[in-house]
Amino acid sequence: MAVPKRKVSKTRVRQRKAGHSIKLAAVGTCAECGASKQPHRVCPSCGYYHGRQVKTVEAD
Repeated sequence: MAVPKRKVSKTRVRQRKAGHSIKLAAVGTCAECGASKQPHRVCPSCGYYHGRQVKTVEAD
């Protein structure tokens, strides 16, 4: 079984764990309706993606 040759320092452990932090999702605006949406995804309010309507959305 493999055994570490030396103790992993506190700094090394903390640097590794720093990458596990939660990051906020990126948010952009839809070019058609101006609603906020995630990039590279269909707009949930109007159904447009990259200038084309790809999904029909029911009006409330």
